[in-house]
Amino acid sequence: MKIAGKNIVITGGASGIGKALAERFHAEGAKGITVADMQEGPLKEVAASVNGLAVPCNVGKESDIQNLVAKAEEAFGPIDIFVSNAGLARYGWEETSDENWQLNWDVHVMAHVYAARAVVDKMIANGGGYLVNTASAAGLLSQVDSATYATTKHAAIAFAETMSIRYGDKGVRVSVLCPQQVRTAMTENRLDGVASVDGTMEPEELADCVVETMDKEEFLILPHPQVREYMLRKATDYDRWLKGMRKLRDAYVK
Repeated sequence: MKIAGKNIVITGGASGIGKALAERFHAEGAKGITVADMQEGPLKEVAASVNGLAVPCNVGKESDIQNLVAKAEEAFGPIDIFVSNAGLARYGWEETSDENWQLNWDVHVMAHVYAARAVVDKMIANGGGYLVNTASAAGLLSQVDSATYATTKHAAIAFAETMSIRYGDKGVRVSVLCPQQVRTAMTENRLDGVASVDGTMEPEELADCVVETMDKEEFLILPHPQVREYMLRKATDYDRWLKGMRKLRDAYVK
């Protein structure tokens, strides 16, 4: 799908990946860009820089997603592309609180569900559309220092797969973004962590990869191409892969 002339919504749009995507989509000639986030000040700055609309939004609340969609439609018309990008880093293991597990679930999984509920039927009625869901390489591989992150990112990818299976023949394209480490506020204190094993990518580089992959309408967006090889190793010999992940844990988890 070409970006030019499209009406686009981006959650997590106040900084990092979301900001870089808004700027790149604007450069590509998007008709309208609506950015959503809980950081209202930076959000307004991003919206102004792309002649777009800023909508404060907690993606873990379905009513906020519904309001976001309504505002975007009111401003720019039917939504062509919904980028469900918001995320957080609240790490924990099985013993972490139910509250922390629920927060990860709401932001990393249910936010994608709420977006699909709000836009998919309309996209089909309008002849098609595109869902771009940000997950992580941790959803394809794992996260050696957090069960909450790895589990919910796996679920995010599974949900994107089901959307592609159900709607891919009805004009709704689906891609899932699975980077390793990207330089954002969320990673600023973890630049030497395990996710940086193949380097830290700048958000602008990632945005280039997103546009290129959307143009080809491929499901997996892999800004770090090494991830595909790691997936093959995992599938070929799961036990050997798990042993390797334990070694990574020992090397990086203090």
